[in-house]
Amino acid sequence: MASSRSDFAALLRAWRDRLSPADAGFTMTDGRRAPGLRREELAQLAGLSVDYVLRLEQGRAKNPSAQVVGALTRALQLSRAERDQLYRSAGLLPPQDGKVSTHVPPGIQRLAARLGDVPIGVFTADWTLVWWNTTWSALHGDPAALPAAERNLARALFGDGAAHDSMLPVQSERGQDAFAESIVADLKDAVSRYPRDAQLDRLVQELREVSDAFAHHWATQTAAAQHTTDRKTIRHPEIGDILLDCDVLIVPGADLRMVTYTAASGSIEAGKLDLLRVTGGRTATALP
Repeated sequence: MASSRSDFAALLRAWRDRLSPADAGFTMTDGRRAPGLRREELAQLAGLSVDYVLRLEQGRAKNPSAQVVGALTRALQLSRAERDQLYRSAGLLPPQDGKVSTHVPPGIQRLAARLGDVPIGVFTADWTLVWWNTTWSALHGDPAALPAAERNLARALFGDGAAHDSMLPVQSERGQDAFAESIVADLKDAVSRYPRDAQLDRLVQELREVSDAFAHHWATQTAAAQHTTDRKTIRHPEIGDILLDCDVLIVPGADLRMVTYTAASGSIEAGKLDLLRVTGGRTATALP
């Protein structure tokens, strides 16, 4: 076990040193002594404490969970082969085929990181949020404040836990029923394609028990509703209502959805987005 921890620690340090801060969405500064990520930057990307990352790199933290290793593989932008290597070095089985994948290809992460002015969230086939940028956090609140299992859009819409409590009021121009129906349809499609995914099955059973609306949509939905460009009004606690174009971009071959929010240049809404980027959504003053 000591050898396994040593291998894990060595891989973590090597891959942190390898990743360019620019590719991870950080600004390069002259004060850097090494080209890779700082430890606190990796901790921020993975949603972990700096102290825990330090203990992992020193081999002092024992038995990291699959959830922690998954967060690190995404933060480090590992390939599938490297991801599997990191899981094995932690004494864990790599994610198996036939289950919803949480792997975000490095190219997608680099692309999203370089679009830092745009709120971007990357979701899996069951609408679990697995990657987001700081502008997304400024708009919707920091997902890292939620338990990983609660970072799920279906739970936010239909559940009764932290995800639902933390979701800001959002109005869709397509109508709330159409939006909710499309999420349920996506989950039904995911269940048909990932019948061996126990976590997905638990999610569906939980929502059918706690939400009459979800149970109704699940029983009556017959075809997947196609995602189209939508306009959504988000009621932000600091800047008030902000109307944005919402697009869902499918990532071919990865079964991921990249959700983006944009506004026309020079518009009042674009000014509100600029304010969010500057303040992080914490101390903004509402615009007229």
